[in-house]
Amino acid sequence: MTTPLDAVLADLDQRQDSHLDELTRYVAIPSISAENRGVREAAAHIRGLAESWGLETALLETAGQPAVLLRGPRVDGTPHVLIYGHYDVQPTGPLDAWRFPPFEATVSDGRIFGRGTADNKGQHLSHLLAIGSWTRLHGAPPCTVTVLLDGEEEVGSPHLPDLVRAHSALLACDLVVWSDGPVHDSGRSTVTFGVRGIVQFELTARGAAIDLHSGNWGGVGPNPAWELVHLLATMKRPDGTITIDGLADEVRPLGAAERRALDALPVDVAQLDLLGIGRWDAPADRPFYDRLTAYPTLTINRFDTASAGANRTIIPATARAVCDIRLVEAMTVEATYARVADHVRRHAPDVECRMLAAMEPSRTDPDSVYVEPIRNAMRGVLGEDPYLVPSLGGSLPDYVFTKILGVPSIGVPFANADEANHAPNENLELHRFRTAPKVSAALLAGLAALGAT
Repeated sequence: MTTPLDAVLADLDQRQDSHLDELTRYVAIPSISAENRGVREAAAHIRGLAESWGLETALLETAGQPAVLLRGPRVDGTPHVLIYGHYDVQPTGPLDAWRFPPFEATVSDGRIFGRGTADNKGQHLSHLLAIGSWTRLHGAPPCTVTVLLDGEEEVGSPHLPDLVRAHSALLACDLVVWSDGPVHDSGRSTVTFGVRGIVQFELTARGAAIDLHSGNWGGVGPNPAWELVHLLATMKRPDGTITIDGLADEVRPLGAAERRALDALPVDVAQLDLLGIGRWDAPADRPFYDRLTAYPTLTINRFDTASAGANRTIIPATARAVCDIRLVEAMTVEATYARVADHVRRHAPDVECRMLAAMEPSRTDPDSVYVEPIRNAMRGVLGEDPYLVPSLGGSLPDYVFTKILGVPSIGVPFANADEANHAPNENLELHRFRTAPKVSAALLAGLAALGAT
């Protein structure tokens, strides 16, 4: 017998051309939040599409760009699923580096090229297309669904925490599902349970009032660049140990399910070779995925003396370093930055320390009751078992769901590993865009079968 899901999957197959047209129209709107360009136009566009399917829509204003809320009808006796995505995109970067115009979705070599195709319009549109098919054929998705589309993710989602707190009743749900970032390097799909957080900070050391001639004043004038070099050397040893007191005190050890998942993930050695990574950062014996999941990192992003130029033999007046620490569960932004600032005060009291950006880490239990229905849905559509990834190495505002709403949050990325997000020639493999709405449709059906939780 044909099931409701079978009918939806067949409908999605028949509409692949119209789905591509829909993505093309969406990508054509340059919703660049960093430039305050096209964001509200994109919000109006996606609201209009959802309203054409009979969904309830709203614009949730913030102190910056608005978020878009889309709601299906309540389906009693099922979990309430909140799908998160973002409709803002990165700036284009150098236009001459693009193969095709960035805001004209272009199919070539089995890929759809264009800004936002993978990050993130193509991914959350896939969920919306599945919801649209369920609604068109059956009057509603199989479970209660709300979609929240962020308008500021590409600038760090600075107002999302306040939005979620202010609308916590409206956003109340049992589970959050998000699709962002790539699948595994091997091409196999993944189910992801968390992200690392981040604290980015700037260190500024000052010397004389002006740059000094290094011959006339060498050995006399203080050198702020050396001051920063010595300070940074107190923060991390050559063996890889971070020496900021107490930094890792709150780190939560991996659980048994997380350990099994990490051990099952293959390392793409060819990708490391392609990137020219001839040796790993210290300590050399630390397993690859443990590095991205289980330990905080300290990275120097930039070190400069603004006035230094080629062949200028000077003692610079000012030196700056920008660093970031990636946080793992259950570290916090507040405690991490406080420890950095305290370390700077003790080792280099004249150096100014300033926080630039921050985001909390997030983690969901891989043994959650929602995991098997999601894995089964992916198996059914894709014909393979997805890898389980306890945590991404990067940072997303996932914590607003796990720590403010207090619900599990699970990632189901749809983009290829070489999507070139944030770079010229961003792309989404065509076959992934064709299958993603089917994965979403099956995922909703599988979660509905759980019944109320």
